[in-house]
Amino acid sequence: MSEPTTNPDHTGTPEPITALDLPAQELSEATRKYFAICQEKLGMVPNVLQAYTFDEEKLRAFTGMYNDLMLGDSGLSKLEREMIAVVVSSVNKCYYCLTAHGAAVRQLSGDPLLGEQMVMNFRAAALDARQRAMLEFAEKVTEQPAKLDEADRQRLREAGFSDRDIFDISSTAAFFNMTNRVASAIDMRPNIEYAAQYR
Repeated sequence: MSEPTTNPDHTGTPEPITALDLPAQELSEATRKYFAICQEKLGMVPNVLQAYTFDEEKLRAFTGMYNDLMLGDSGLSKLEREMIAVVVSSVNKCYYCLTAHGAAVRQLSGDPLLGEQMVMNFRAAALDARQRAMLEFAEKVTEQPAKLDEADRQRLREAGFSDRDIFDISSTAAFFNMTNRVASAIDMRPNIEYAAQYR
């Protein structure tokens, strides 16, 4: 098993990062600097980043794509992108991403209830028509991608999304489908800090 996190779980037993043994290795200076920035800004190094230290090239590819999709220029707000992450992760029942991105929805919305509704069932939330269309599309990308057609894209256009926005919705949903599967396959565990954040 991987190295335990520094915080114990509710039983007092240290929580592992994943079910896999992370290699004992010296991280590159660039990775150490990146982790130091995470520690400074977030108060922790997200376990997903530590899990990717199996291969620092994959870590760089992961963080590059994540930062572009979630923080880069887009017609989608940061909150909308986090909502997509949570809806996809809810369909896939990804413990790591529901915990981490549920906290992000709570933070960005300032609404703990919305964060819980997104995790459980986005249809329970008081969403506007634009957000609902976006999340229904992300859900279909996750559950029935081969059945997506022009009518699905047209519904997004009618809700006010540009074709570039549709690309960003699709890319974000697809990215989290990938990360959900990796996280579930290796039993990636979220940092304990996420559980109490922004409630």
